Amino acid sequence: MLTILIINSKGGAGKTTLCTNLASYYASKKFRTTIMDYDPQGSCLQWLRTRPDHMKNIHGANAAPPKGASTLHNLQKWVPVGTEVLIIDAPSGVKGLLLQEMVRRSNFIVVPVVPSPIDIHATDEFIKELFTIGGASSTRVKVAVVANRVRRSSPVRESLERFFSTLKLPFLTSISDSDNYLRAVEKGLGVFEMEEADSEREELLPILKWLDGNAYNRRAADREGNVVNMDDSRRAAANQVMGKLRHTPMRRKMDRA
Repeated sequence: MLTILIINSKGGAGKTTLCTNLASYYASKKFRTTIMDYDPQGSCLQWLRTRPDHMKNIHGANAAPPKGASTLHNLQKWVPVGTEVLIIDAPSGVKGLLLQEMVRRSNFIVVPVVPSPIDIHATDEFIKELFTIGGASSTRVKVAVVANRVRRSSPVRESLERFFSTLKLPFLTSISDSDNYLRAVEKGLGVFEMEEADSEREELLPILKWLDGNAYNRRAADREGNVVNMDDSRRAAANQVMGKLRHTPMRRKMDRA
């Protein structure tokens, strides 16, 4: 199972925008897709409730922890058997054991940041915590950042690139504050499912290229007798999904970009 964690401890970073659009993309390519929503507001689940019946199905998992809970107790309780792509919408303010567990279960982490001084500072502190307390430095999880809700007239890309270059993390793309993202949410769609959203799709393509280009190349399992290495199996599953993605029409378009 390919697991993508969308996370930033600061609220208002646009995590739901990324989750819904990535989920709708993978679902449209016939991957069995699940969104696990940890946000108490349940924005992703609300989006799923408005999704038209004729669109590709996406399973919604309400994973908002009960008050006082600190870990992802029994992940399979929420994720259907056979899920190929799991996208986790992390809650704001996540820290401690819950943060560690999310990092441990993920193949990829995408950190969206709104280009304002307050948000950049908060994200700087969070990324440090992601690696020190969350354990991202001791796992093989891939981490990247994106600028979100960027005004088209705002020249923020270069300043953000300079800022994040000090952290040695890939800066993937700038996502605009286009009304098409709002229209997609209202309709229960993603921009890859809307004909009028060409520029928005182009904004998201670097994320998909990054996910595809960092696919794991590990064996499905490392067996000693009847013992299976579950970490290798998880990574091989991610590689299998990425291999399947390379044969889709969107992948061919991405190769020509």
